[in-house]
Amino acid sequence: MNANAEQLEQYLMNARFEVLPLRGAVEQAEQLPPGTTVTITASPSKGTEATLDVAAQLLGRGLHAVPHLAARLIADTAHLTALLDRVDALGLSEVFVVAGDPPQPRGEFPDALALLRAMDELGRRPARVGITGYPERHAFISDASTIRAMTEKSRYADYVVSQICYDPHTVASWVKDVRARGLALPIYIGVPGVVDAHKLLRISLKIGLGDSMRFLRKQHGVVSKLLTRYTPEELFDGLSPYLVDTTCGIAGWHFFTFNEIAKTVQWRHDLVARLREVPA
Repeated sequence: MNANAEQLEQYLMNARFEVLPLRGAVEQAEQLPPGTTVTITASPSKGTEATLDVAAQLLGRGLHAVPHLAARLIADTAHLTALLDRVDALGLSEVFVVAGDPPQPRGEFPDALALLRAMDELGRRPARVGITGYPERHAFISDASTIRAMTEKSRYADYVVSQICYDPHTVASWVKDVRARGLALPIYIGVPGVVDAHKLLRISLKIGLGDSMRFLRKQHGVVSKLLTRYTPEELFDGLSPYLVDTTCGIAGWHFFTFNEIAKTVQWRHDLVARLREVPA
């Protein structure tokens, strides 16, 4: 195996996996090796407490659990303090801060930046904090706003996870732009795992991936392929040169599994086997 293949294998084996706090999530995650980082989203219907419940179970199974704290689901400073108290009591050292899905905030935190500032003012920042980055134009937020927000949020964060984007060239250009703006935080590239294609298409449309969907439509046969069998392999192939380029500062992969962990783990196993066949 050559040096690049070894590094790419390491990125795959150290990948982060994201799950939804739904029934069966913990059993799915048990298929991952001990120590794997598993992030747990915040559900508007179940609340952040359900996210912490799943995080506690994952931690008990030897996984590195990272709960999402969604700003729009948190009522006020007292609620935030209670959540951070529980994070600390459970022994969780890392959180991932997002705005959250509800169109209207439950209380005084309209976005991730407001929540990050509140955590800082409380002096209750966990040891490690992650934030979201947007490689392409967001359907609901202007480019200027996402750039400004990311710059502000980065002051309170340790790393960035990119939102789903199906065009590896767009992701690579975004990484370069982020670096050109002087933001040096490590970046995890967010990609869907091996997910039911119809589910993935619904999610992509819901979260406003307009440019990505236009990109897919321009590729001959890609949409029909997506509707039959999606795997992350094309993204992996397109982004591999940037992962091994140290100037890009890419920390690794973040798989959005939508709780289909088994398929993604099998795909990873198969790809690692192929990488090991690459001649030195």
